[in-house]
Amino acid sequence: MMNDGIDRIVEIFLAPPSQWNNETIGALFSSGCVLLILLVLAIIINIKARHVDPLKKPKGILFLFESLVKMFDNLCEDIMGRHFDGFGGFMLGLAAYLFLAFIFGLTGLPAPVTNLSVPLSLGLTTFLLIHFTAIRTNKWKYFKRYIDPIPKVPLFLPINLLSMWSPLISISFRLFGNAIAGWVLMSLVYYALENISILIFSFLPTGVGSLFIAPFIAPILHLYFDLFSGFIQTTVFCMLSMMLIGQEGPDDDESELNKASQIKSLQN
Repeated sequence: MMNDGIDRIVEIFLAPPSQWNNETIGALFSSGCVLLILLVLAIIINIKARHVDPLKKPKGILFLFESLVKMFDNLCEDIMGRHFDGFGGFMLGLAAYLFLAFIFGLTGLPAPVTNLSVPLSLGLTTFLLIHFTAIRTNKWKYFKRYIDPIPKVPLFLPINLLSMWSPLISISFRLFGNAIAGWVLMSLVYYALENISILIFSFLPTGVGSLFIAPFIAPILHLYFDLFSGFIQTTVFCMLSMMLIGQEGPDDDESELNKASQIKSLQN
């Protein structure tokens, strides 16, 4: 089973486009549609921001997104520290893409997050930011973590190298597992409702009798599995990403001490 999972990942990332299956192509198309929606929103907001009076309070969609940017900036500062000032814009973009990717299945097209390539790509983004932040903060001391706790005899090097990948695996497969679980449950619900409807309305022509029950029950379940669950999973993924990245950055007290020492050295 592990070999099947490895073959699946290789198929997603290394196979040429001519060998992609319909599932991967559908996920890429849906992901492209989500990105296009975000791009159009960004262009609209940019145009409105250029023509707004800076002395007046923004209204409408501009006020909404300005509030969201401030909220994410404050959230990043509270969770990650003052050293990550301005990081809220990235987290807002990530949250917007992930939430739209969850609810995109309501259009009838495949939701991007139900394909392993999308959660794995998002997890890889967080994984790279974690280690980029660690290298920027610790410089060459970053590599010391892989030979701790006995630097002279690196007995724990293999274990530390394996544990390095745990954030990527945990956040990626957690996101994928929740997304695919909702998709599987909704598929089973549609299958059951279709058969119940056919049983009750068997006197109707073939194909017509299967359409009467699902429209009354499925939308209620979509509210949870697509909207509510999508919001929860987006929140959890962004929170985990901020905590994992933020713990690799310098402490606020340490940053203040470094700034004070730099100022003192300049004065001397």
